[in-house]
Amino acid sequence: MKPVEFLQLVHFAEKLKDTTRHCTTSKGRAESVAEHSWRISLMALFLRSEFPELDIDKVIAMCLIHDLGEAFTGDIPSFNKTSSDEKIEDSLFRKWIESLPQELSSVMMKLYDEMMALESKEAKLYKALDKIEAVIQHNESPIESWSENEYQLNKTYGMNEVKFSEWMLKLREEVLNETLRKIDESENSIRRCV
Repeated sequence: MKPVEFLQLVHFAEKLKDTTRHCTTSKGRAESVAEHSWRISLMALFLRSEFPELDIDKVIAMCLIHDLGEAFTGDIPSFNKTSSDEKIEDSLFRKWIESLPQELSSVMMKLYDEMMALESKEAKLYKALDKIEAVIQHNESPIESWSENEYQLNKTYGMNEVKFSEWMLKLREEVLNETLRKIDESENSIRRCV
């Protein structure tokens, strides 16, 4: 890869720093797609000893690239995203991958296809982390930033994706406990004000 091609890739990836997600940070600032991707990558790194049989470097790579397609489409919250939205994002991302230098393009396409198939344990772990991190971030954000449907969604989001692993099921249960505490604290606060 030529340095100019490398710079083009880096400049493209920068778009995710300015592509905001539906969720906010704990201080109420709009979270970027890049921040979400960084944290699920970090989560994967932290789980290396919990999943010694997995290729955690591959999981981290999946986490890093999984939302690059949103540089074209922006972030659409899961409860608003249609299959048509997903097809458009997938198509644009695949075209972009095909435009990369051949060596990188083939590696990225193979990785992306594995992610989309969700058959390998690595792909299942990446997908579970993607879902769980979204709920964790909502739990950290001010409850005033939640949309009405998220009170229920945060209780169930990602439950199917963690079923492949007992450890991930336990993690999801802990995240659910945080969600329930946050909702309960908010309701108690409202009652005290009334």
